[in-house]
Amino acid sequence: MCSIMGYLGSTLTKEDLKPFFDETISRGPDMQKMVAFDGGVLGFERLSIMGLNPNGMQPFSLNNNMVVCNGEIYGFRKLKDELIAKGYSFISESDCEILLPLYEQYGIEMFKMLDAEYACVIYDAKKQSLVAARDPIGIRPLFYGYPKDGEIVFASEAKNLVGLVDKIFPFPPGHYYTDGEFVCYRDMTEVKEVVTDDVDTICKNIHDKLVAGIEKRLDADAPVGYLLSGGLDSSLVCAVAQKLMDKPIKTFAIGMSTDAIDLKYAKQVADYIGADHTEVYMTDEDVIRELPNVIKLLGTYDITTIRASMGMYLCCKAIHEQTDVRVLLTGEISDELFGYKYTDFAPNAKEFQDESAKRIRELYMYDVLRADRCISVNSLEARVPFGDLDFVQYVMSIDPAKKMNVYNKGKYLLRHAFEGDYLPESILMREKAAFSDAVGHSMVDILKAHAETKYTDAEFEEACKKYTYATPFTKESLMYREIFEQFYPGQAEMVVDFWMPNKTWEGCNVNDPSARVLSNYGASGQ
Repeated sequence: MCSIMGYLGSTLTKEDLKPFFDETISRGPDMQKMVAFDGGVLGFERLSIMGLNPNGMQPFSLNNNMVVCNGEIYGFRKLKDELIAKGYSFISESDCEILLPLYEQYGIEMFKMLDAEYACVIYDAKKQSLVAARDPIGIRPLFYGYPKDGEIVFASEAKNLVGLVDKIFPFPPGHYYTDGEFVCYRDMTEVKEVVTDDVDTICKNIHDKLVAGIEKRLDADAPVGYLLSGGLDSSLVCAVAQKLMDKPIKTFAIGMSTDAIDLKYAKQVADYIGADHTEVYMTDEDVIRELPNVIKLLGTYDITTIRASMGMYLCCKAIHEQTDVRVLLTGEISDELFGYKYTDFAPNAKEFQDESAKRIRELYMYDVLRADRCISVNSLEARVPFGDLDFVQYVMSIDPAKKMNVYNKGKYLLRHAFEGDYLPESILMREKAAFSDAVGHSMVDILKAHAETKYTDAEFEEACKKYTYATPFTKESLMYREIFEQFYPGQAEMVVDFWMPNKTWEGCNVNDPSARVLSNYGASGQ
């Protein structure tokens, strides 16, 4: 991960901006550089992943244009060769150095060409303006705000902008900003043609496209590791990666020291694929102690995101402190594509697809945010194979009637696609346990009990009245909101709402986001 900042205006200097930019130094601990130009500032904090020598430091410049980019551009070597053939030369092995030549050749159309997870800001010297863009899923973060009329500032995280602007906005995924406007260049939920092939053909394509998405994310000049929960998604990423590698991959799992559901399954997967596996344990005290820190690093009050971040943050903290791993592959985004436990209750194929599209559009506020912040705050880089653009586009195009749980097995298409020797049958077909539950049912119970100690029923009712937007509805959600407001006062609208099952569906009108409260949870938690 890296951190970027871009400011266009005349009232702030790089010295003014530096304290705000320093808030995300953990994203890029190797080096920081801020460059002033006529009418603004670009800033970059580097975590060296591709092209480890100093020549890979940003901003890159070309013919007075400059760029800062937090991202990974897959297939950049082919693009680089094409640019060399056109007369361009390069000083580093960094994938991001190709951006300015691409911009010079194609302008803003270049964003449609990128197979990447990225956020970037370009200074266009000719126009004396900034161009900014974000990947179509929002895997890499970007926020913006207006310090005063006629000025704009972009930054990797909301915490960079607290106190700098009155209102902080998330930069919309799949958009670019130019000439004062945000323009959508790719909508991942748009289906141009529905895939109606037979199930076996669909599953072969799912298999091949996911394997390709994993393989391209193994390219790094820094050591790579894998988060392994023992659930289907992370287990598949690890199993495929191990087949592609010529030495044992490094896997990491975390759980409560008392009742972690998934530690035993993670070990089964690691043993089966021959991984070099590490277990990390967390305690009741860890959960309570780290809660404010987790909410600060996340920049959210969402219940599901906070619960699920606790284990991920502590696991990544241990990886950073105890290993040389700097890149982590994770299993996020599979649920949004293939369904959660609650989407079993979808009344028809159209509503299943609509729900999936909604979740994909909002990913950057929930699961993707969680993965980015928990990993980057520990000076690591997240890579998300299920977010591969070709893979997502294909799965979103599959006839939703085939994606629904008509097989008496959630995510059947994904499971069927990897039948064989990838995973033990017991893992491949095991029902999902939510990550926040899988690290140990007691963790959620600890948080709920902690909230109960903070408010009487009367205090809870009164305190909730302060929040007219995303009003807390449990003592736990109120506790999170009050901590959030300490760090991000008045910025609740950065998050569209609480992540909750679709309450309009029969069986989903629940008051807790955990799959544990659904009638079909069954054996997931065992």
